Amino acid sequence: MNNPSYRGRFAPSPTGPLHFGSLVTALASFLEARSQGGRWFIRIEDLDPLREPPEATGQILASLDAHGLFPDEPVRFQSRRHDAYQDAIDRLLESGHAYRCQCSRKELQANEGRHPNQCRSRTALDGDSPYAIRFALEDENCHWQDLLLGPQRQVVKAELDDPVLLRKEGFYAYQLAVVVDDIDQGITDVVRGSDLLDMTAQQQQIYRALGAHPPRWLHIPVILNEQGQKLSKQTHAPALNDETPVDNLFRALVALGQNPPADLATGSLESLLEWGWKNWQRGAIHLTSR
Repeated sequence: MNNPSYRGRFAPSPTGPLHFGSLVTALASFLEARSQGGRWFIRIEDLDPLREPPEATGQILASLDAHGLFPDEPVRFQSRRHDAYQDAIDRLLESGHAYRCQCSRKELQANEGRHPNQCRSRTALDGDSPYAIRFALEDENCHWQDLLLGPQRQVVKAELDDPVLLRKEGFYAYQLAVVVDDIDQGITDVVRGSDLLDMTAQQQQIYRALGAHPPRWLHIPVILNEQGQKLSKQTHAPALNDETPVDNLFRALVALGQNPPADLATGSLESLLEWGWKNWQRGAIHLTSR
C-alpha cells in the first residue's frame, strides 16, 4: 500500500528505559507507517521533570536506534515546546474552551467532580491561590471507528470529566501537549496502547477546539506481566537488552500476532524489519496480549 500522506509517531514519556511493552508499541506504529509508505516520527514527552530520570531520554533513544527504529525527521522534545503550548492555552481561554480552576483534588472528589468554586463560569480568581487550567468539555455521546477495535463509544460529561491542560505547579499536561504536537506535525494516524483509549473522546474535543480534525486511531493491547499487570516502570518491567535487538523484535512480532517465520530469529535486523513491514497485518493483532 502506498499512502505517502500517512504520518505516524511513537511518543514515549522518559520515566525510565524502554521495556518490552514499549517496544511492541513502537514497532506496531513503525510497521503501520512503513506498510502504508508513510512517514514515522519520534517525540519525547518530557513534560514532567519530577518523574523523569536525567538518563532516561538517552536510554530510550539508544534502544530505538539499536532496534533499527529510525524516524524520518529529527526527534522532537516537548520540553522545548512550551511557547506552543502556552499559545494554545491562550487561544482556548479566549474562545471559552478553557478556564482557570482553583479547586483542589479533595474538593472535587467531595463534590463528585463538580466545582464548588463555580470555576467554569467565574471570570475572576480569589486572591493569589494557585490555579490549574482545564479544558471545558461539552456533553457528548462520542462515536468513532478504531482501526483495530472497531466501533467505539464514549460518553463525555461536561465539568465532571474536564481534563487539566496546565497543572498548578506550572507543568503542561499530556492532554494538551499531545494534541498540539499532533496538529503541528500533521499526524494523520495514532498507534498507541489501549490503556489510553479512555482519553480519546476528550482529546477529539480538544482537536476540534483548536480547529483541527482528529487523527485515525489504532489502539493495540498492552503487554501484561505474569500477574496480569501492564508492563511499566511501576510494575518493575525490566529494561530491554539492546545487545539482542533481533530476538527482541522477533518476540514483539509474535506478541503482535504477525507469525514471523522462524529463520528471522537468527537473521539480520534489516531483514526482520523488512519482512515486518512487507507482511504487516494489523488485523492479526490479538485483542489480549501477554
